[in-house]
Amino acid sequence: MMLKDEVLVIDTNVAIVANGKSDHASVDCEIACVDLIGECSKHNIALDDGGLIMAEYQRHLSHSGQPGLGDVFFKYLHDNQYAQEKVKLYAITRIDNDNRSFEELPENTLDPSDRKMLATAVVASGGIVNATDSDWAENSTLLEELNIDVHQLCPEHCVRTN
Repeated sequence: MMLKDEVLVIDTNVAIVANGKSDHASVDCEIACVDLIGECSKHNIALDDGGLIMAEYQRHLSHSGQPGLGDVFFKYLHDNQYAQEKVKLYAITRIDNDNRSFEELPENTLDPSDRKMLATAVVASGGIVNATDSDWAENSTLLEELNIDVHQLCPEHCVRTN
């Protein structure tokens, strides 16, 4: 999986798993997330300029950078979001439409909490990195239509089992 030159939107679950805070991620999954997060400064990371992704991260992570590696990642983004070197901000447009949420997206059934990440990936012409969220696999047709690659760090956890 070549990611170094690609612009990436990192799903919150990657940092949560890297923190060891996921009750259903395997050890291999946690290692994959730790490896990716541990090299975050080598990747081009996309955030929305309205702070929606950062607000979601803040609900699950600490920008003090402690106690876990996912928190270190959040602190890195917090400290570098305006430097515009490896962390870049992209404008996305919220709209009042329950089936879209953002101007950049067609009507879809994606979890509304994931739409900000998808809209950012669309504007950035980037990919999404996922660990444990089944929504990305379940919406593969939408992602293909938008030409967005989802890099599944833990494919065994990306399918709904209920």
